Amino acid sequence: MSTTKATEKRGGSDPPKKRKNSEGMGFPTTVPDGPSLLPKAARHSLIDEHHGTFHSILPFQHHEATAELGSFRRVEKTGVIYVMQRARELGFTMGAPGWANFGQGAPECGKIPGQPLRADALSLDVGHQEYAPTSGNLVFREQVANYYNNLYRADGGRSQYTAQNVCVVPGGRAGLTRIMAAMGSTNLGFMLPEYTAYAQLLDIMKRVSAIPLLHDQGPDGLISAAQLRREVRGRGLGALLVSNPCNPTGQLCEGEALREWVDIARSEDCTFIMDEFYSHYIYSHPPEENGRSVSAAQYVEDVDKDPVLIVQGLTKNFRCPGWRIGWVVGPKAMIETLASAGSFLDGGANNPLQKEGAKLLCNIDWVKADAKALQDHFREKRDFMVAGLRECGIDVPNPPLGTFYIFADLAKLPPPLNDGLVFFEEALKERVICVPGVFFDINPGNRRHISKSVFLSRVRISFGPTMEELRRGIEGLKRLLKKHVTVSE
Repeated sequence: MSTTKATEKRGGSDPPKKRKNSEGMGFPTTVPDGPSLLPKAARHSLIDEHHGTFHSILPFQHHEATAELGSFRRVEKTGVIYVMQRARELGFTMGAPGWANFGQGAPECGKIPGQPLRADALSLDVGHQEYAPTSGNLVFREQVANYYNNLYRADGGRSQYTAQNVCVVPGGRAGLTRIMAAMGSTNLGFMLPEYTAYAQLLDIMKRVSAIPLLHDQGPDGLISAAQLRREVRGRGLGALLVSNPCNPTGQLCEGEALREWVDIARSEDCTFIMDEFYSHYIYSHPPEENGRSVSAAQYVEDVDKDPVLIVQGLTKNFRCPGWRIGWVVGPKAMIETLASAGSFLDGGANNPLQKEGAKLLCNIDWVKADAKALQDHFREKRDFMVAGLRECGIDVPNPPLGTFYIFADLAKLPPPLNDGLVFFEEALKERVICVPGVFFDINPGNRRHISKSVFLSRVRISFGPTMEELRRGIEGLKRLLKKHVTVSE
């Protein structure tokens, strides 16, 4: 997006100006002056204060060692960790009364309406206490392979996934770390906006040259297949990392569009790394079709030749985030390499919980029933949040078709609340947590200044918490806006 278009989107025509805060630091602001209950000086003071806090905790352009760190380098916090640190400084703890955690990156884990029976307790035996292979427990790998074959490849005549196509990993980030560590020197494309943890991961893997790509249909849409093919060819991409559905926008590539993406991977010999952790959180179909899920596995022709790696797990789709059990599915040769990488990176996933996880995947009818209950419940929460945010004057350009996130646009709010960093800090005062959009403008190596981000007017709002907590959060946002918004004339 050009500077002019970005400025227009924020509702102003003047270019960003720099002011000095009390410490003499210059922070660019994209906040235009407009109707507000706060005097101009007070608005500017809030911007300087909250941008200053952000830069002091996350000094994006200062990687040098310090006396305190010795030979260590400063490691930046991911967006959610930064957000939770700031919330804790203001009194937040898990389960603290009165708080609404819209920054939450996990789904509610308790019982939801209509869910099929789950075990209330886990049992272990002595045999469970041994190490599992770095590729994972064989029984669990077989169940993961069957999960994909039954859901996406059951139409007959096509190659089938086996245990040799599955590598079990201790969570999604561990899976991505193995993939990046196993890659040779290559150009790797990634989309903007995208999942915050990708930034640090792509920064430390020096054999990978990370190249940002933009969705040609805007931040509330997706890149078209034609544009994606041009990017892969023109930039010489050997790999592409993409979340589908997208975290943070909730936008979804499915059907023929997803088939075209897989065809691009195959025909251009570009490894597509598909982060599908939210593939059960799908709302693009009518409610009566709830239970349907989406995966690139449906369009893979040869499971051992098509360069498509699928990263998934029990964390989000099965609402077991604390288990830290994930997997990577793909061609046997790539999976064997990932198992080798695990031997020095993480040592393998938790063995007892792999055996328990196999019990969740072994009954495909149970999986479908659980996905239906999940979509019934989270669709209701999505609709509630979209309506609630819009009632607050917060724009939701395209309601999410997947995940449990809304990439809300603050551009129409009065200043300084149309700045995501200010909105985040002011919302904390009402005990509401969200994630500023700049964190999803992932920036490996900090090659771009964060002040130039086109996502400064965005925040990610999670509807992962319970409905009770969502209602509490909307009320908190209403209190916040009442302090700042001028009554309509």
